[in-house]
Amino acid sequence: MSTFKNTFLAAILTTLGVTASAQTDITVALQLEPPHLDPTSAAAGAIDSVLYANVFEGLTRFMADGSVVPGLAKSWEISDDGLTYTFSLQEGVMFHDGTTMDAEDVKFSLDRIIAEDSANAQKALYTAISNVEVVDPLTVRITLSEQNGNMLFNLAWGDAVIVAPESIETIKQKPIGTGAFKFVEWVQSDKIELVRNADYWGTPAKLEAATFKFISDPTAAFAALMAEDVDYFASFPAPENLPQFEADPRFQVLVGSTEGETILSTNNKLPPFDNPLVRQAVAHAIDRQAIIDGAMFGYGTPIGTHFAPHNPAYRDLTGQSEYNPDKARALLAEAGLADGFETTLYLPPPSYARRGGEIVAAQLAEVGITAKINNVEWAQWLESVFRGKDFGLTIISHTEPMDIGIYANPDYYFQYDNPDFQALITKLNSTTDPDIRGRMMGDAQQMIADDYVNGYLFQLAYLSVARANLQGIWTNAPTQATDLTAVSWAE
Repeated sequence: MSTFKNTFLAAILTTLGVTASAQTDITVALQLEPPHLDPTSAAAGAIDSVLYANVFEGLTRFMADGSVVPGLAKSWEISDDGLTYTFSLQEGVMFHDGTTMDAEDVKFSLDRIIAEDSANAQKALYTAISNVEVVDPLTVRITLSEQNGNMLFNLAWGDAVIVAPESIETIKQKPIGTGAFKFVEWVQSDKIELVRNADYWGTPAKLEAATFKFISDPTAAFAALMAEDVDYFASFPAPENLPQFEADPRFQVLVGSTEGETILSTNNKLPPFDNPLVRQAVAHAIDRQAIIDGAMFGYGTPIGTHFAPHNPAYRDLTGQSEYNPDKARALLAEAGLADGFETTLYLPPPSYARRGGEIVAAQLAEVGITAKINNVEWAQWLESVFRGKDFGLTIISHTEPMDIGIYANPDYYFQYDNPDFQALITKLNSTTDPDIRGRMMGDAQQMIADDYVNGYLFQLAYLSVARANLQGIWTNAPTQATDLTAVSWAE
């Protein structure tokens, strides 16, 4: 319909006393579908992409700028020795099933995380918790076995959201949280529907309903936006199309940063990658900028270790693993592999992995490493690579904030086992002085760079496309989330 006809119709409706109602719902597209809907028992960031802040909440939470603010805890006190945290909970909080959320639920949720049989992917972040005590219905006391300067930060992760004990049996299919939106339906391989929580304890959502659609193919993502079948594509997978959206007044393009260290993850226990010389050879075979240009059309920041460049404690160690194919070949020869070797390269659906993987495989081939590409779906990646550790190489972006501590877990999927690094992280976790912590984080970055644990590629940019009149969406991604709690349509 032409602009003239739209204006004419609006004038007639106004004359008749009829006003067009503003849009109150939204359709959001994401590339990855969650494997299930319990953020406290899986490593998949795709779960938080839908549910963080929208459906589930923790004692603390991340804001768009990365700051940590009160969530279900309205305030807290920390003892002088740093071992006791006393949280005062928000009043009048109810789960979506109508039951009251109180200190008993907090205790249940945290005890479940630290239990011996816990399936929580980030359990290591909370091992300092030795006891959770219910003081009264609105007060909970957490006692630590040692100081942990990151505890308020860690409690903001999606892995630490508060869940209802009675919901655990069905939480993976029917999540029940305390957030501004309630879960309605999950049509697998298609969509997840949420509706505004009319009984929300805090500032209510402005949107009445939200639908998350899952579109893995970059071409289909472009088509869905252009046809206006979706209103907002968070982490848009086809950066080559961004100029078209920038030139189209119907859309806004948001270019931000993430916590996503994109790495060529390496199985440190699988020969020949158990040899540091081989891992170093892989690092020198990689041309980071060629990957950024070819897979991400220039969007991304090169990294030489597992740390976000926008963090004040970041060390630029890219020079330690500069692109040098001749050096890579020499290192392979020194390792007794002058004729090269074959390995596997598992690639999950995101375009940074699929497109980047083709470039990486070609670069490795130049130095004699034949990387057989296996394109896998997200559920397959989680099963075979993350849980099964059945891989040689894989490309993945670690989007959890400040997650260098994963290298202290020898059972983590890339199986790096360094007692010195583990001791450093233990000391870091018990240190509260910010200057000392900054130096220790720098030392941690240096240590994993020296050991060439993984091939460090680039920090993932957060590229999103939305309708021009949508407001309140995050430009950056300080955690993997699509927070709709403050999103609305401009008048």
